[in-house]
Amino acid sequence: MKRARTSMTISVPSDLAAQFEELAKAEAKNKSQLFRDMFATYRRQKGNKEFFALQRYGVRQAGKKGVLTEGDVEALVFQGR
Repeated sequence: MKRARTSMTISVPSDLAAQFEELAKAEAKNKSQLFRDMFATYRRQKGNKEFFALQRYGVRQAGKKGVLTEGDVEALVFQGR
């Protein structure tokens, strides 16, 4: 099955466009593939930032409840068993 493609037009400063074309050439990719790769990298980094933000939130909430170590977590998990 063929993947659907949508053509997009974006506007960037001419120096950025030139750098993008140079990078695509250096990476031996066409501009579409380079954009897809860059976008995938951006999404991964954004996901990582969100994960670490949630992790920090969880640590703060656990600290408020006195859960400071893995041992504390295990004690809570096995407490009701």
